[in-house]
Amino acid sequence: MISLRRVQDADLEQLLFIENESFTSEEAATEEAFMERIKLIADTFIVAVKDGKILGYINGPVIAQPYITDDLFKKITANPAHGGYQSILGLAVSTQARGQGIARILIEAMEELVVQNEREGITLTCTEELIPFYEKSGFVNHGLSESQHGGLSWYNLIKLRENMNGLSLGAGCPDQP
Repeated sequence: MISLRRVQDADLEQLLFIENESFTSEEAATEEAFMERIKLIADTFIVAVKDGKILGYINGPVIAQPYITDDLFKKITANPAHGGYQSILGLAVSTQARGQGIARILIEAMEELVVQNEREGITLTCTEELIPFYEKSGFVNHGLSESQHGGLSWYNLIKLRENMNGLSLGAGCPDQP
């Protein structure tokens, strides 16, 4: 049984392993970035766990604007209680756990937080080959991003709160770790 919970300090080693197997060294978040995210945005950093092992995670700060900017990969601030756009800076699933729908489960948990906290929606950037995956989850492609993160071409994708129908509030991530 897969369970969802907020990130904990003790998760760092497993998170870094999944991050580095999922992203190139140019695009992967650093240990320092993960420590900052754990400290500042644990309320929007969800991990999927089975038998004590992290299978995947999703994280990102709440931002005022609808598109992610490269400075977010270097410096973030704590989330406001309500409003703004929920960004996704990282969504990764361990290679051993792929193909089980874990990424979709994590996205749905983040959507529940968006509804609960009255955010405008979710914003993310992805490479071209991932656009169909996100579109199947209801995201709309807003075209090429200005992001130069990792030296790649990124696309802005957004899913507004009003398009997050049918969520069963309370079924997602618990309030406590």
